[in-house]
Amino acid sequence: MSLFENSAQYALERDKNDELRDFRREFLFPQHDGKPVIYFTGNSLGLQPTSAKEAIEIELEDWAKYGVDGHFQARNPWFSYHEPFKSLLSPLVGAKDEEVTPMNGLTANIHFLMVSFYRPKGKRYKILCEAKAFPSDQYALESQVRFHGYDAAEAIIEVAPRAGEHLINEEDIYEILANRGDEIALVMIGGVNYYTGQLFDMKRITEAGQRAGAIVGFDLAHAAGNVALELHNWGVDFAAWCSYKYLNSGPGSVAGIFVHEKHGKNAKLNRFAGWWGNDPSTRFLMEKGFVPDVGADGWQLSNAPVFSMAVHKASLEIFKRAGMKRISAKRDQLTAYLEFVVSDVSDSTAGLDIEIITPADPSKRGAQLSLLTHGSGKGLFDALAANGVIADWREPNVIRIAPAPLYNSFADVHQFGVFLRKAVAE
Repeated sequence: MSLFENSAQYALERDKNDELRDFRREFLFPQHDGKPVIYFTGNSLGLQPTSAKEAIEIELEDWAKYGVDGHFQARNPWFSYHEPFKSLLSPLVGAKDEEVTPMNGLTANIHFLMVSFYRPKGKRYKILCEAKAFPSDQYALESQVRFHGYDAAEAIIEVAPRAGEHLINEEDIYEILANRGDEIALVMIGGVNYYTGQLFDMKRITEAGQRAGAIVGFDLAHAAGNVALELHNWGVDFAAWCSYKYLNSGPGSVAGIFVHEKHGKNAKLNRFAGWWGNDPSTRFLMEKGFVPDVGADGWQLSNAPVFSMAVHKASLEIFKRAGMKRISAKRDQLTAYLEFVVSDVSDSTAGLDIEIITPADPSKRGAQLSLLTHGSGKGLFDALAANGVIADWREPNVIRIAPAPLYNSFADVHQFGVFLRKAVAE
């Protein structure tokens, strides 16, 4: 017997008892026919925090008031603007403060980190990644191996789902590392797969990869702000993430990196250096000879993009108040309820055949469910959109929906089920 009920009364009762319910008011929802949309695409672009506008206005006012002197006289001095982010980011990814910093964009950061951590030599030159990684990751890996003079088809080992399956069996990752580990220089995997929503066991993958002699890094675009992470304790070598999905920091906003402390003091690591990564005590001496700052800051290149970081900070402060423990607990319940509602509607509606390809095990997924739409396809997605549901379509026939715990409700999930049934009729 299910613990859930597919009814408006049940959903409203769950929302009434939700510890995070008040955070919904701190986000701005697009409108459809005068009502807030059902916004289930926080895995692509999170909603705008209500505090974002004021955060940017503060920096605009200080720019107008101080000009260049805002670097030191602004209310949030721009010279040290990145520093408060450390204590906000570290709990989200399970790191020490010096192991994280906000900078650049996600794919740029992957490239810069690979300069340091993809060091092919002799037989050990291959990269192990998941098949159907996000295209930007694929392009980054392909171009990196070509830069080093290798054929991407030979140098990149992709782990794909077994025949007839949608998810990657992690045992296949460990088998490759055990049998071909001496060929692999780098393991580079998306912590949560963007297409299926599969959450990988990053701790075990890190241990297996390092045991084989490889460096291990993760793209956490779909994991940061979504699932609990312990990058330091897991011994992950490096990681990168964006801030515009679950972290609600605006389109194309500043990204972030993690570099484990075991590498953070290694000034001899290859890196493409920039001014802001130099030791801040000598930065303004303007001298030749790069001396990297300690920790993740030593990978910085340029000074802070203040306007995008202002929004990022506003969102991270919401996460600090909510706490990842409470966010994770609600995420599991909300996603499980969504799974129940989708299955209930699919099973009871003629002409609707939906297969959820995201793992059913809550420990193997985050807030996302990927719906494989047999027979209905893009028409179903368009009908949902016409009823005020903002989701995400991925070719050839998958609808991705992600109930974000900070601003989505159980009532949203129930209403999605109502619109899903209506979309079939239309």
